[in-house]
Amino acid sequence: MSVRIHPTAIVEAGAELADDVEVGAFSMIGAHVRVGAGSSIGPHCVVRGHTELGRDNRIFQFCSIGEVPQDKKYQGEPTRLVLGDRNTVREFCTLNCGTAQDAGVTRLGSDNWIMAYVHVAHDCLIGDHTIIANSTQLAGHVVIGDYAILGGFTGVHQYCSIGAHCITSVGSVVLQDLAPFVMAAGSPAGPKGINGEGLRRRGFDADTVLAVKRAYRTLYRSGLGLDEARAQLALQAQGVPVLGLLTAFLATLRRGLAR
Repeated sequence: MSVRIHPTAIVEAGAELADDVEVGAFSMIGAHVRVGAGSSIGPHCVVRGHTELGRDNRIFQFCSIGEVPQDKKYQGEPTRLVLGDRNTVREFCTLNCGTAQDAGVTRLGSDNWIMAYVHVAHDCLIGDHTIIANSTQLAGHVVIGDYAILGGFTGVHQYCSIGAHCITSVGSVVLQDLAPFVMAAGSPAGPKGINGEGLRRRGFDADTVLAVKRAYRTLYRSGLGLDEARAQLALQAQGVPVLGLLTAFLATLRRGLAR
């Protein structure tokens, strides 16, 4: 194996590292770890457990990746942490493995930007192209949709879901599910409009953004009950496929909808 490993790093027997993986000084790679091509692990990192890193991931210094979950029910089961490709994980982040009480895996997709001091607890599921800003804390079993942006110091309660293209302000405390496309703020976090600028930056045309605004008004400003709003949104989604993200989300609420 011709990987570029600093002489002070420890790579346990059984670890599988692609030939061009870099491992920095004083880092430790456990026996059940697999790291894909083009990835780098900075100095003073610990990567343990049944952890899989895809291609071109960059782990900065002082991260703990794949450690056992902070869950008293955990009894040493061989649960997993899986990262896709091209993720950036900045300094002092902690990403834990899953638990047997859930699917047994904590999973991050691809092209995510995880800033310093972020905690991703057991059994979290994070999509693609998310931005999770400094000191954000995700409790266990949290689901984050594609392109979501979590402002610094956001805290997310266990089992909450945050929909695709959602954005939270700094210091938000998420206690219930946040629907796709929503801007949210506060403690507890609540809807403050749609993430229109984010949608435009991702190529949504004006008609689609207007349809999302209409859906937002139906859900949050019409005075309809949740079931009535769902029915109206199902009709609106017939001509706007992207609203399927919203109707599907509302059909699978886990903590109730933040309204």
